[in-house]
Amino acid sequence: QLQLVESGGGLVQPGGSLKLSCAVSEKTLGYYAIGWFRQAPGKEREGLLCISKSNRTRDYIDSVKGRFTITREKVNKAVYLQMNDLKSEDTARYYCAADHAPLCRNPTEDNFDIWGQGTQVTVSS
Repeated sequence: QLQLVESGGGLVQPGGSLKLSCAVSEKTLGYYAIGWFRQAPGKEREGLLCISKSNRTRDYIDSVKGRFTITREKVNKAVYLQMNDLKSEDTARYYCAADHAPLCRNPTEDNFDIWGQGTQVTVSS
């Protein structure tokens, strides 16, 4: 059973950076597309970025383009979300999720059906 564990969240000032990690507990990391999502209080969960089996990335929303980057490290069996120039509106709980397909499909729960528990990111001065 594939398991995902997020870490790296915390409190950061506006304009600051954080790097989130998504640890994948199975050797078949390379066979799954991994996506990063977030959910702010009172809002629906939204997909941010995805990285495919072949390390192609896909942005799902415009508001993080140029600020957030997704990378995969097979040796450590992890996927990372580097977040720069953070804004107060980035405050949310961040989740990674896996899709059994090797490509980055649309960010729906029908496609991404394995989820971590999330890590909180708070951007505040």
